[in-house]
Amino acid sequence: MARRINEHISISDALKEFVSDNKLQKGLDKVHVREVWNSQMGPAIEKYTTSIKLDRDTLYVQLSSSVLREELSYGKEKIVKMLNEELGRELIKKLILR
Repeated sequence: MARRINEHISISDALKEFVSDNKLQKGLDKVHVREVWNSQMGPAIEKYTTSIKLDRDTLYVQLSSSVLREELSYGKEKIVKMLNEELGRELIKKLILR
């Protein structure tokens, strides 16, 4: 951080600068997406979710139930919109259910 010590900086700003300087945003996004998926989709779907991976702007979700995968596939656009709203930005453009 290239700031003078006597400058006033909020903890929030300092953390944002630290994340930016150390290129940590992608890793934080991956963790946040997993948390948002579980909270938005609920415990019933979380139970069948075996893997969640964010690669660039595509979210890959592995489900252990083919019936659930089929049901969710009909609402992929709605799910993407809901997740992005909760994330506060358009992080996910595509959802692939496996």
